[in-house]
Amino acid sequence: MVAIAPRTAIIRELGPGEESAWDAFVSGAPNGHILQSWAWGEFKRAYGWQPVRLALSIDGEILAGAQVLIRSIAGFSLPYVPRGPVVAADRPELYAPLLEAMHRLGTQRHGVFLKLEPNELAGSAVEPFLRFHGFLRSPHTVQARATLHIPLDGGEEAVLARMKGKTRYNVRLAERRGVQIRAVSGAEDMARFHELMVETGERDGFPVRYQAYYRDVLEAFRSRGQGELLLAEFNDVIVAGIMVFAYGAEGIYMYGASSNEHRREMPTYLLQWRAIQWCMEHGCSRYDMWGIPEQVADGTDEREALEDKNVRTGLWGVYRFKQGFGGEHSRYTGAYDFPYNRLLYRLWSHLRKSKEL
Repeated sequence: MVAIAPRTAIIRELGPGEESAWDAFVSGAPNGHILQSWAWGEFKRAYGWQPVRLALSIDGEILAGAQVLIRSIAGFSLPYVPRGPVVAADRPELYAPLLEAMHRLGTQRHGVFLKLEPNELAGSAVEPFLRFHGFLRSPHTVQARATLHIPLDGGEEAVLARMKGKTRYNVRLAERRGVQIRAVSGAEDMARFHELMVETGERDGFPVRYQAYYRDVLEAFRSRGQGELLLAEFNDVIVAGIMVFAYGAEGIYMYGASSNEHRREMPTYLLQWRAIQWCMEHGCSRYDMWGIPEQVADGTDEREALEDKNVRTGLWGVYRFKQGFGGEHSRYTGAYDFPYNRLLYRLWSHLRKSKEL
């Protein structure tokens, strides 16, 4: 009889040249996400975060991993895992050794706390698992707690049929009125998109980043064939824009903007439809609308949700637009923190609550 050596799990940090192996695992995993992609980590590196990719492999095959983004502040660090970690669906037992590796990294880097925002839905088994392992539910989430996922199966006619009638009508109205959609083609286009972002932020009450931020995130994915910025023109004037991404089976609408003018021509409806078509062309099977009011995803009646001023002044306006394209409500499990320094963690939480940080 020939003895068979037991398979041993190896956890290590991935280095340059291992991008394809990492993305093949993350993009193919059911709970993989673009925020765990190699490109996202490299993009965030330019904005003060150090990406560390921890991969758990057995016989050379990656079965679990976490892209940890680390921000250093005054000799301490803030390790953060956006929409992760990623663990093969049939290997939940690998979650524990991966957590241990993240804790080693966090303590080595003098972390104040480790923040996880799993790409898992509320009520999943990861919630009691994390609580059992000492994680605290965090009041501070970075990513949207809820979204709409639009299925893209069945072809374009099926996707159109699942839209609300008014939305479908507005898509065709924009076409009849001569709205044109094209890809961004230079610095002037990017500058105009940023102007529209500022205009939209002022109108809808959300913060807007510097123009370079949008330019850099687009380039990080566009250079890999995974991103595009589409612009809507009416009478040769850019009146709306949408940045869309394709990662694995998922298309993602991450940034969008529109002018206060020419809204009667419904450019945002046609623009969103072209973005969905772009994702279908890139092999995506669903489309993430990237953020809706959490109360609606919880099943709260829309009229009741309107009574909540935080809904009315937050995501409510865009929700009304997004829901017209069909899709299913998804509510995520939220954020979990593991404090390494409880005194600093309490101070950080207090400053966050008072909006000083």
